[in-house]
Amino acid sequence: MQEQIVYEDNHLLVINKKVGQLVQGDKTGDESLLELIKNFIKKRDDKPGNVFLGLVHRIDRPTSGLVIYAKTSKALSRLTQMVKNREIKKTYWAVVAKEMIPETQRLIHFLKKNEKNNKAIVFPKATDGAKEAILTYHVIKSLDNYLLLEIDLETGRHHQIRAQLSKIGVPIKGDLKYGAARSNPDGGINLHARKLEFIHPVTKEKVEITAPVPQNDAVWKACEE
Repeated sequence: MQEQIVYEDNHLLVINKKVGQLVQGDKTGDESLLELIKNFIKKRDDKPGNVFLGLVHRIDRPTSGLVIYAKTSKALSRLTQMVKNREIKKTYWAVVAKEMIPETQRLIHFLKKNEKNNKAIVFPKATDGAKEAILTYHVIKSLDNYLLLEIDLETGRHHQIRAQLSKIGVPIKGDLKYGAARSNPDGGINLHARKLEFIHPVTKEKVEITAPVPQNDAVWKACEE
């Protein structure tokens, strides 16, 4: 667990999540990062009572990258409000099919969650029950068969990046749910929460954190070279 911690102080802890890890418990009953970290802190710091840890935001199970947890209730309430106010800048990396797309583009769609198949339906204009979804991508590297996109997320909708990129014809590598040609061996997708920038909720200092990509994936490693 220690090797996954990329930032920690008295108020918050930031993890570089691996593909397949749950950020918090769900109906599968699989052990979540929330519980793993709590147990780790309890043992590491020799804490006699319960460990307080709150999840600030989520990323999908097949995705890797940065997730913030709060170690105090004060930090949790402030960070949760910052997420709502879009005061935490989130940058993602995505490996997508190599197609002819603009070098940079701001995508605006409207997304509606289909509860039955846990999938986001994409609409080109405002629709009943659909929420506005905005992102800007830049092509930052061209590989033999793929493009590496850097994505600045303006809104945080369910499966937003996955659905919007699929809609413009470049599904994320490994993302069968949104139209990828084949799955990845580890069952994950090549979407990585690469960078977080925000003002610390307590110290008020600027925090910038970057997470290395999964090192067990040859395509990801080629992206960082």
